[in-house]
Amino acid sequence: MMRTSLSLALLSAASLAACVPPPAPAESPDVFATGADEIAPWTDAAPDVVESPPAPEALEQRAARLQAKAILVDGHSAVPSLLLGGSFDRVSPGHDPTAAELARIKAAGVAGAFFSIRVGAPSPYTSSPLGGSAARRALDLVDATHRQIERSRGTMVLARSARDVRRAKREGRIAALLGIEGGHAIESSLPALRSFYRLGVRTMTLTHTTTNDWADSAGGALEPGFVRHRGLSPFGEAVVREMQRIGMLVDVSHASDSTFKAVMRVAKAPVITSSSMPASGHQRRDLDDYMLRAIAENGGLVVVNSWALFLDGTYAEQSERFVQKHGAHLKELGERLQGDPTALREELERLRAQEGPMKPLPLSRVVDHIDHVVKVAGIDHVSIGSSFGRVDGLEEGLASSDGLRNITLELVRRGYSDGDILSLLGGNFLRVLEQAEAHAASTETTLSGDGSARQLSAAELRDPPRPQTTLPPPVPSLHTSSRPRPSWWMAPPPAPPVLRRTKGGAPEPAPLEIRPSR
Repeated sequence: MMRTSLSLALLSAASLAACVPPPAPAESPDVFATGADEIAPWTDAAPDVVESPPAPEALEQRAARLQAKAILVDGHSAVPSLLLGGSFDRVSPGHDPTAAELARIKAAGVAGAFFSIRVGAPSPYTSSPLGGSAARRALDLVDATHRQIERSRGTMVLARSARDVRRAKREGRIAALLGIEGGHAIESSLPALRSFYRLGVRTMTLTHTTTNDWADSAGGALEPGFVRHRGLSPFGEAVVREMQRIGMLVDVSHASDSTFKAVMRVAKAPVITSSSMPASGHQRRDLDDYMLRAIAENGGLVVVNSWALFLDGTYAEQSERFVQKHGAHLKELGERLQGDPTALREELERLRAQEGPMKPLPLSRVVDHIDHVVKVAGIDHVSIGSSFGRVDGLEEGLASSDGLRNITLELVRRGYSDGDILSLLGGNFLRVLEQAEAHAASTETTLSGDGSARQLSAAELRDPPRPQTTLPPPVPSLHTSSRPRPSWWMAPPPAPPVLRRTKGGAPEPAPLEIRPSR
């Protein structure tokens, strides 16, 4: 028995030994391996490469980079008037009256433009007829702009929001925004205002060169504005509230001082001034430091106007003498060629050719005014981009492809940061547009369903009396917060009221007071 157990144990041990793999044979030496003494020096680790610092960016390169990145919006473009004045149906086939204007906008580096729906200013002494021509003219201009956009899909796109402007920039197209110039275009009707919004209008100046039925104007080149409402009438206040409720920017350009102050009391969202600014020359549309601070407190925006008439007192005086000499002829041309701005410009150039040439101004004057507004209102409340199409009197016109680049270069030279320059070149404008949209959304109202149907009635549109005083021309002045007021700004002695009896025997109220607004 013992012998059998020992045999089984030996057999188990032999089986386990068979399961263990044999040891691997020793590797034979590699005859092709390199010996330690044969390693060449170039197989050592490469030394660290020290890169030289990048060359500093030239000022011109930095300006070009910032301009390419910016989303600049021109606050005033005359394309709609060119369209309607040129009337596509009357021009020769293949001739596009706006091709040059659009090429100019693109060459200047402008990403978008507020196309001005400009309606001829009514007489300050006559109320707008209830079925009159102001709204019809505005509708014709809007339709002409829509037709051109649809015919130029590869070049332009209608922009109804800040998001649309940004998308147009990415696609390399011009963002066309619509802005009414002159509140008389709505013919004293809030439903008409909302209808224009539906058509794409996103900003409106409350007045133009004359006082209308609900807001006082600062006046124009040929005559001052007149006070009918001491700022805004109650209906004018309703217009401001309704514009901001639906997301339309309130533009206080052309408004009188009293109208400006009334808007600031009513406004709940940012307002803009697209073509009025601190002016060394154009006294009637000057913004003093008080107004600049008020716009900053409102969160609004001053768009610096590049028209030479605003930039230099001497140039403004020469222009004023030209207006005084040819005032009657200029007024006749304006009335006769109101619908044809191209012909009007040609006539004005012929008239100016008869006079001595005016000394042009350097573009640095535009930046001087930017500096002043930034100093008073702050960098967040200033924008470049107004009246690029009417920059007569500048040495390097903004109409050329070099004009805007030179302004950007001047900002770089004066030490503005990249962020500040991008804010000036459209960033601030988009911010204000987005805030207007946000305010409208915060009201949680529908466009028309929650809107007022208020309109001025025929009884409320009484024609005001004509003033009996002859007014001197405006006096140019520098922009200061306490500039002296010429004596003719004071109200003339009021005429004795003439009371007429109504059918019921009660006397009618005295007529509205009329006096210079600036």
